[in-house]
Amino acid sequence: MQTAEDCSPLTTHVLNTGDGVPAARMAVSLHRLDPQMILWSLVSVGTTDVDGRCPGLVTKEAFTPGMYKIRFETGQYWESLGQCCLHPYVEVVFTVVNPDQKLHLPLLFSRFSYSTHSAS
Repeated sequence: MQTAEDCSPLTTHVLNTGDGVPAARMAVSLHRLDPQMILWSLVSVGTTDVDGRCPGLVTKEAFTPGMYKIRFETGQYWESLGQCCLHPYVEVVFTVVNPDQKLHLPLLFSRFSYSTHSAS
């Protein structure tokens, strides 16, 4: 049986490197840039699961060529743990050229830093 993550051409995995745990219950949103209006349109929203993954952010049909961003609500995450942070959110902007590609964009973060990379 395929899961939503298996079907989605875009996956993410959020890891709290400061505490060495997956970032569970973090709000995540996916946006697409409208090149005519130069405005970001909301595609979907989700929340990371206990493993720090957010399956099913976009369907294959909706994953068309263009510029996208994933917004991770890091400030809300740290606040829910009773802590403060430097970055209230993290946005990762990327371009999709081939809509048939599978793209994995993990976020590694702590209260005062973050990094990301892509994996296909």
